[in-house]
Amino acid sequence: MLKRFLTAVTLVLLTASPVAAEPRAAWVGSWATSPTTVPASDTTTFEDQTLRQVVHLSAGGSTVRVRLSNEFGAQPLVIGEARVARRAGAASAIDPRTDRRLTFGGRASATVPPGAPLLSDPVALPVAADSDLVVSVHLPRRTPATTVHAFPYQDGYLAAGNVAGRVDITPTAVLGKWHFLTGVSVTGGRDATVVAFGDSITDGAETTRGANRRWPDVLARRLRAEPGPRHLGVVNAGISGNRLLHDPNPPAGHPAEAYANYFGQAALRRFDRDVLSQPGAAHVVVLLGVNDLGHPGTSAPESERVTAQDIIAAHRQLIARAHAAGLRIHGGTITPFKDDTFGFYSPENEAARQTVNHWIRTSGEHDSVIDFDRALRDPTDPTRLRPAYDSGDHLHPNDAGMAAMAAAVPLRVFR
Repeated sequence: MLKRFLTAVTLVLLTASPVAAEPRAAWVGSWATSPTTVPASDTTTFEDQTLRQVVHLSAGGSTVRVRLSNEFGAQPLVIGEARVARRAGAASAIDPRTDRRLTFGGRASATVPPGAPLLSDPVALPVAADSDLVVSVHLPRRTPATTVHAFPYQDGYLAAGNVAGRVDITPTAVLGKWHFLTGVSVTGGRDATVVAFGDSITDGAETTRGANRRWPDVLARRLRAEPGPRHLGVVNAGISGNRLLHDPNPPAGHPAEAYANYFGQAALRRFDRDVLSQPGAAHVVVLLGVNDLGHPGTSAPESERVTAQDIIAAHRQLIARAHAAGLRIHGGTITPFKDDTFGFYSPENEAARQTVNHWIRTSGEHDSVIDFDRALRDPTDPTRLRPAYDSGDHLHPNDAGMAAMAAAVPLRVFR
């Protein structure tokens, strides 16, 4: 009897159809921004209003997921409704055929605790690379705007009431910041993410507003045109004013108290959130250090002055942490800033810049070197920006300079 029973069980196990585990979706970053807190002077508050925010996708896919954030909030963030759609035209209108409600654990609304991010459920929505996506969020309760990205170089829109599902809205204001929105990822057709990790030059300062001419945008277009099987998303983790080694710390009574909090946490502090946690992250391009040299004595106390060796030590930490997580890390040389309008330049700061750049070029500690300095410097005076690439403040590149930076990235480093 026992023998017949065991034989029957064996036959069932051998003949039963196996239940295949459903493969986990491979998410890739298509757009991102890095959040900061706000200065005390920024008292922006929303209540029973809809934020309609526009983002530009670096990678297309068949499924979309949105990341919201209450990471600098002191109270719960209540999401009444959130929707996503492809943009129609150049203003606030959406393509109604593509309008999708976002859910969170199957629910149409959500409450985000202070300090936490929030991922939406996946939503089926085919989107194309190099296209605009619109994310509309209704905030029903009084909500201080404490989690922001201050310098998006892209207009968003604010409207009264819950109009998240409207094809077009009547804006009551144009938004000059991204609020509570930090990421869009996609599945289908892309297999890895490049994270551009930097300061205002990566963030896109002084580029044409709404034109998506930051160097990471241009790099994404170059990568799409590259033949071969490798497909990459590019996300921008730049924050204007960001430093490697210090959080914002304006001297008491200094005008920077009105804006320094927008500079974000030190790169060493935010690296895990803004780089390692990006969906599909495989590469990081680091362009940081100019604010570490320029802020002390301008918008930060002299006591925070750093040496070239301090900056190099910070880069070594980023290298170690990237490699520990399995990412390749590419070192960008610090670009010229002689005669800048912010007071950053001095012979001592220039000497430190040259020392850091020499180490980046020759140490072999990064997986590759991207020589942004060489791409932008004036051949007649290598300590300053080439005039054709100068936005006018002698620190930030213009649109042509951003294109030159993207062209300086050897695409082979991502293969």
